[in-house]
Amino acid sequence: MKKRLFTPGPTPVPESVMLKMAEPMIHHRHPEFTELFTRVNNNLRYLFQTSGDVLTLTSSGTGSMDAVVCNLHQPGETAVFVNGGKFGERWGEILRAYGMHAVEVSVEWGSSVSADQIADALKGNPAVKAVYLTQSETSTGAATDVKTIAREVHKNCEAAVVVDGITAVGAMELRMDEWGIDAVVTGSQKGLMIPPGLAFLALSERAWRMTEKSTLPKYYFDLIKAKKAVRDNDTPWTPAVSLVIGVDKALEMIRSEGIENVWKRHDRLARSIRSSAQALGLSVLAKCPSNALTAITIPDSLDAKAFNRTLKNKYGITVAGGQGHFKGKIIRISHLGYYDEFDMTAIVSALELTLKDCGYKFEPGVGVRAAISAFSV
Repeated sequence: MKKRLFTPGPTPVPESVMLKMAEPMIHHRHPEFTELFTRVNNNLRYLFQTSGDVLTLTSSGTGSMDAVVCNLHQPGETAVFVNGGKFGERWGEILRAYGMHAVEVSVEWGSSVSADQIADALKGNPAVKAVYLTQSETSTGAATDVKTIAREVHKNCEAAVVVDGITAVGAMELRMDEWGIDAVVTGSQKGLMIPPGLAFLALSERAWRMTEKSTLPKYYFDLIKAKKAVRDNDTPWTPAVSLVIGVDKALEMIRSEGIENVWKRHDRLARSIRSSAQALGLSVLAKCPSNALTAITIPDSLDAKAFNRTLKNKYGITVAGGQGHFKGKIIRISHLGYYDEFDMTAIVSALELTLKDCGYKFEPGVGVRAAISAFSV
């Protein structure tokens, strides 16, 4: 049985990327690596749509979130964060870990925060130094309009706008410079199509000025050191060389397809999964859904554990389950990274077969037809 991965991280790795990572090791302080890393840095700026430096950290995506907080702030400062899922919640946990006054804007999981809600939080907290957002909330499949919110923040105050783009970068439209976003973070095992182990982070000039004043403790994640190194296409510490080699190839693929076409492809695939779910009588959790993944509610009549077990063991399909209070209530299907239309028809076919095995009543083939119809819209 062929195994197929449909989780929103790790995501499938292209064969060409795996082959590059299998080549002989190179040394990270030799010209061979410098040449490769120069190419990587140029393509990362294209991916983030920024003219500034994009830093490469050897860590998970959470490491880049941690790095942003400890580099932007001084002890006891006030920051606003949005809790609309497990990863928005994480912003608050990191802020509090560093002794920050974290002002929570809470929205129902599956919903998206509005610019008006952020404006209200800013009015009530005039000392806010940064606003922390999640463009694609991986635990619920909800998207946030970071473009509109960034404009609202800058209209009201001087606070920095920080975006968790971990499942958004490379999947959803994100124009860092044009939209006035001050910090963006992402991880390697999402839209960048390589294994876990690298994180990427970009700061605006406003954010860099904040780092120069920051007195929070930091060492490995000292972004001033990382910025000095990247100007020479280097890293302050030993990087995950094989992963950098892999991301060089992955970024080449993204550049070749064109970032706007990458965004359009993800939109097309996302619409196909949402259309299929609705045709099968299933509910999409998010009111404003992300193009990186789709969270689908499991009907109460079905045993969620039995459903996932059948999907994986009988049909070789691995999806993600729910987190927090959605555990056992939803499945999360990825269309993030190295996927195409045939992958979507495969996962929908497997969903239909599993639903039938679990006793769910529907018209066979209705989901697949909906997926195929969505491709041409």
